[in-house]
Amino acid sequence: MAGTIRIGQHVIGDDSHCYVIAEIGHNHQGSLEQAKKLFWEAKQAGAHAVKLQKRDNRGLYTRAAYNRPYDNENSFGATYGEHREFLEFGLDQYRALQAYANELGVDFFSTAFDFRSADFLESIDVPAYKIASGDLKTLPLLKHVARFGKPMIISTGGALVDDVQRAYDTVLAINPQLCIMQCTAGYPAEFKELDLRVVVTYRERFSKAVIGFSSHDNGIAMPLAAYVLGARMVEKHFTLNRAMKGTDHAFSLEPVGLRKMVRDLERAAVALGDGQKKIYDSEKAPIQKMGKSLVVARDLAAGHVITAADIAMKSPAGGIPPYEFDRLVGMVTVKPLFEDDFFSMEVLARPGSTELARS
Repeated sequence: MAGTIRIGQHVIGDDSHCYVIAEIGHNHQGSLEQAKKLFWEAKQAGAHAVKLQKRDNRGLYTRAAYNRPYDNENSFGATYGEHREFLEFGLDQYRALQAYANELGVDFFSTAFDFRSADFLESIDVPAYKIASGDLKTLPLLKHVARFGKPMIISTGGALVDDVQRAYDTVLAINPQLCIMQCTAGYPAEFKELDLRVVVTYRERFSKAVIGFSSHDNGIAMPLAAYVLGARMVEKHFTLNRAMKGTDHAFSLEPVGLRKMVRDLERAAVALGDGQKKIYDSEKAPIQKMGKSLVVARDLAAGHVITAADIAMKSPAGGIPPYEFDRLVGMVTVKPLFEDDFFSMEVLARPGSTELARS
């Protein structure tokens, strides 16, 4: 039994439907209006949350990394720092998007990549925090965010289970609201590298956390498989058009894909049931039609001792079921029976019984 957390109005745990995060990242291309359109499309598709990424770029990167040339088809600046700054939203944009998310009724939060970004997000009172795979080992940042007392979602790409255990222990010592996401940090990740059974491993080892799946593969089927294995949160990159400029669009879902994924996850939550085998009203007529009863294989006189050759199994069901076949062998007819008559206990008796004597 895994843990439970609450984000906004959503309680997430073993008994809940899958909580779906549309990871927008920087697929908004630095445009507030495009970000709003992504929010709207994500909500229409059924996502429960939309997520951005927040960086204090000058503090996050070394000078060499910030100033290195970044000349490629996906660049929004001459250097990597200029590229990142072009895509970074500030307080006014975050406030506007927060208001719009509230209007839509969708949860809105972000990945915090550093202390200043975490403090920025706390200043606007986001309902949860995402920690990227690259910061699984950044224990000072984990402790800092944990002290906010908000739900934390930690991805675990590029790590071993001992790394995950360290982060789990660090956060839970401060904050019980934790989701651990199985993740492969390939962009996109090959299907053979997804290791979905790690969801089961995490559920067994990290029993106080909700377990989720951050999906970087191309497609919508793997989140469904992860949900069936016990993941109760799924994060999927989201875009308006996979052909748009930017590094993340190619492995992101477009609106129709997100809609189908959410639809299938909702269906799976209902379809899993409660583990108890039942007979539904919808099954009764088909099983009546397809099932079989024990019927008379040939005309039989009264007083005939039934042999296996006297019994046939034919549709429809409704008479004596075939699992009673051996019980009928050796019984005696109390009146004449004709081919295809349904056997019933009213027309049969055991040898020497009073019913047979009366016949």
